[in-house]
Amino acid sequence: MPDKTVAVNRRARHEYAVEETLEAGIALTGTEIKSIRAGRVNLAEAYARIERGEAWLIGAHIAPYEQGNRNNHEPTRTRKLLLHRDQIAELVGQTKAKGFTLVPLKLYIRNGMAKLEIGVARGKKAYDKRRTIAERDARRELERSTKERVRL
Repeated sequence: MPDKTVAVNRRARHEYAVEETLEAGIALTGTEIKSIRAGRVNLAEAYARIERGEAWLIGAHIAPYEQGNRNNHEPTRTRKLLLHRDQIAELVGQTKAKGFTLVPLKLYIRNGMAKLEIGVARGKKAYDKRRTIAERDARRELERSTKERVRL
């Protein structure tokens, strides 16, 4: 069964240079999984942090489930990420390095479980962002020209 991508943090790829990625589970409560399956998730302002030996997802917005009752979840609550102890220790070592942070890249459903792809990333400077945009535009232009040649 293929993975169903629910949300992608496009802003993270623009703002950060991702060095390494890791898959983590998410501890959810009540109706959160139903909202995730409905695709009502926003990762744009989210980030991950390691505190007291545990990984946490902070600032991710999962909209309240529409058919939920008064026990519905809070949209931007802090959620625990499910990782092995050695994975957390490795992430702590990597994020201690200057300029590295943990950013959520993609939220998807695998075998009925919500999974989050997090990346160890370094912030890009303004000139790095401009270079990335220029490379993307050049790649698009090259693809357009090759498509035109194929048509002719």
